[in-house]
Amino acid sequence: MAIHIIVGYLVTGCILAFFAGMYIYRLLRRIRIFWGADSTKKSFRIWNLILTVVLALFCLNVWSTGAMVVVHILALSLVLDILAWIIRKVQNKKEPGKLYTLGQKIYGSGLLPVAMTLILFVYGFFNIGHPIQTHYLVQTDKQLGNYRIALITDTHFGTIQNPKILENKIAEINKQDLDFVVLGGDIVEEKTSKEDMEKAFQILGSIKSRYGIYYVYGNHDRQSYSQKKAYTSEELKNTIEKNGITILEDSYKEINGELILVGRGDAAWGNTSGRASTKEILKHTDKNKYLILADHQPLESRENSKQGIDMQLSGHTHAGQIWPIGIFNEITGLNYGEYQINGCHVIVSSGFAGWGYPVRTEGHSEYVLIDLQGKND
Repeated sequence: MAIHIIVGYLVTGCILAFFAGMYIYRLLRRIRIFWGADSTKKSFRIWNLILTVVLALFCLNVWSTGAMVVVHILALSLVLDILAWIIRKVQNKKEPGKLYTLGQKIYGSGLLPVAMTLILFVYGFFNIGHPIQTHYLVQTDKQLGNYRIALITDTHFGTIQNPKILENKIAEINKQDLDFVVLGGDIVEEKTSKEDMEKAFQILGSIKSRYGIYYVYGNHDRQSYSQKKAYTSEELKNTIEKNGITILEDSYKEINGELILVGRGDAAWGNTSGRASTKEILKHTDKNKYLILADHQPLESRENSKQGIDMQLSGHTHAGQIWPIGIFNEITGLNYGEYQINGCHVIVSSGFAGWGYPVRTEGHSEYVLIDLQGKND
């Protein structure tokens, strides 16, 4: 893993742990007093400090589930603190009723944010393990027949989701009478073993379609962020191709004489300089045909539309995965769903699974079906 990425993780973790620790100390003090601890004793402060340090240390690794649990409890506690302050201001000079007194006890106990986090994570664990089918209908004025396309992206196989889930879904996918399949990257990742990598592409290679299965690399597939790789890039490439899957990396494939499917090399960490431009790839293609571009990250959509791309298929964002990340994704770019960008129809999948955390509290796990309908006269 590049040194600047490691340093970035450490700095982010330290900042998070510092500010979390400041709030944790205050929060623990209030809760412990509610439960009868004597705040005048020296041991009270010592134990408060120890507990604060322990909980803050969870936040050092921002990609850990422990950090995510602590952050959720703190965020919900902060929201409740703000609500409690507002209610106290409204209640001022009024005689407190039974409901207000009950609310004070529930708030003071500190149990509510813990219970809310537990419910949220139970839901998130269930959600990430139950991929659904998402369907889009795309119509065009170009002369071509009707096509059914499957988009599967971000399985992160063999890590946070039970591997049998993908295997079980293939039977359902094989009933869809597919014309071709696009695998949108991050099928495997740094924590995927070589055996699981081979199994993932064996499973995906069994999908039935008329015109084949096509693959673009994601930023994780080659285990780019790991110093100890479970497999080489060559082993990955050979495994993909051995299972009858065509790799498109800054290249294209004509399908049934009517469609052109373009695959982009991945723009790791937003760096687009290391891959060919859409304009270069399309230099010798017939732009009167329907042009589909597969790019793991939903980037350069406006430029792609200028080059005549009719449809762009992407993943990578996981629709945020952990709320409210998806909101920030939407502010800074494309996050999830359908977009119309200057005549280019962009579809961004939330992915079949997720990354890092074994929960999904935003969006849903999915595979995508696209029915493409053209003019037949």
